[in-house]
Amino acid sequence: MQKPITQIVIVGGGTAGWITAGLLAAEHNVDKGVLAHDPKLTITLIESPDVATIGVGEGTWPSMRSTLSKIGIDENEFIRRCDASFKQGSRFIHWRHDSVNNNAQTQSDSYLHPFSLPHGHQELDLCPFWLSHADQVSFAEAVSSQEVLTQMGLAPKAISSPQYHFQNNYGYHLNAGKFSQLLSEHCTQKLGVKHIRDHVCQIVNNDQGDIDKLMTKEHGEISGQLFIDCTGAKSLLLGEHLEVPFLCQKSVLFNDNALAVQVPYEQADSPIASCTHSTAQRNGWIWDIGLPTRKGVGYVYSSSHTNDGDAEQTLLNYLGVNGVAADKLQPRKLSFNPGYRAKCWQNNCIAIGMAAGFIEPLEASALALIEWTASTLAQQLPPNRQVMDTISARVNQRYQLHWQQIIDFLKLHYVISQREVDGYWRDHRDNQSIPDSLQAQLELWRYQVPSQQDISYKEALFPAASFQYVLYGMGFNTQLPTHVKPSMQQLAQRLFNDNQQRTKALSNNLLSNRALLEKVAQYGFSKL
Repeated sequence: MQKPITQIVIVGGGTAGWITAGLLAAEHNVDKGVLAHDPKLTITLIESPDVATIGVGEGTWPSMRSTLSKIGIDENEFIRRCDASFKQGSRFIHWRHDSVNNNAQTQSDSYLHPFSLPHGHQELDLCPFWLSHADQVSFAEAVSSQEVLTQMGLAPKAISSPQYHFQNNYGYHLNAGKFSQLLSEHCTQKLGVKHIRDHVCQIVNNDQGDIDKLMTKEHGEISGQLFIDCTGAKSLLLGEHLEVPFLCQKSVLFNDNALAVQVPYEQADSPIASCTHSTAQRNGWIWDIGLPTRKGVGYVYSSSHTNDGDAEQTLLNYLGVNGVAADKLQPRKLSFNPGYRAKCWQNNCIAIGMAAGFIEPLEASALALIEWTASTLAQQLPPNRQVMDTISARVNQRYQLHWQQIIDFLKLHYVISQREVDGYWRDHRDNQSIPDSLQAQLELWRYQVPSQQDISYKEALFPAASFQYVLYGMGFNTQLPTHVKPSMQQLAQRLFNDNQQRTKALSNNLLSNRALLEKVAQYGFSKL
């Protein structure tokens, strides 16, 4: 029980497995970018040669920059190798009102959830001071430059900015398959991770109920002290073997299918959107992600409200294709059961990624949860088995809070929609499908704007500003403050003016998303 944890076995590759391997190795086996001669951990990743990664998780949060930096991946190499582009947030189109033309990107019925926090947020929460100007300027435009920059298709930084630094906060759009390959190469060649391609055919417990070893088809017995389940929705270790219950959330968030397709640009120099486009449809929504060489497009929908044939036609209508062109596309269907395991850590096994849970890719929370869990494990790795249960209980508590917040936040996008024509959208507003916690918050927000006081735990995935961006992007009404101090009003006006000036300066100086990516390909960002 007191023997140091040194043998870690990860089952499953993909983004979840390799990010976990990379963060563990970087935290414990690497010093100043150099692999130790006597590494603390032996990290073995077992990957089935027959199971392909899903490969549609193509949007990240800004947290991915620190993850890549920590692992030791050069940002220029990442962008070039992974067909990556810059993402400054998510634009929601037609989520607020019914629309006759569901793929017309009209500015009057779209809003941005930007990655940058409101300007001056450390000095003052601008949201209450914006309310009286709601009919003149959108909340995102009043407090962030990214509303205007994304409308113009501009990049979040200049080529003179060092790697991972920025003028405006950003994440990435990327080719998920190429990303997994880059992570695999980096982890095995530079971080000392052992990679085994084989089938796990048996899981063997010890007398205490912990996993003791795995039996593989070609490599025989593989022992470990801590096992990490990255086997996707199969959840081979945590779900199937340790029988941790699955908590289905389909009664709250209805979507359980997606059709995904890769679409070439009409012209080689077509603009690359610097935010994800999420366009509401009759029975779901469509993601539209711009990479340098193509777009990734997919329709996420509810099988309780539509069928696969109608869903495919909806996707083709959005793309504006038919006949022979439509036949060539061949969308790939993905099915998932929306929900999560009751805990992510049981005994000496922790699940990361879809093995722990998955809900529709709205707001790209899946990769963010992978980063959080892997980073938390790397930072709080138990020194021995004796104290593992204490740490796992703490991780499980935070994991459950994260899932509760994710579900409330995603449901918020649907609950305050005013779309009326389709049953899918009306059903989302049925009180029986809305968590009590969200109903209570919505009632509060009619009288005061969302604040950090509404978030019950530290280091939540979504800050109060995220709720503000969505609420007021969707036209939610909050009562005007009854009393505002003149000094605070003056400070707010100064911050609004500062943001306006900053937006103008960046609009005049930043390159387009594509132009900056071309410069990265040619010159690259400088290293610090």
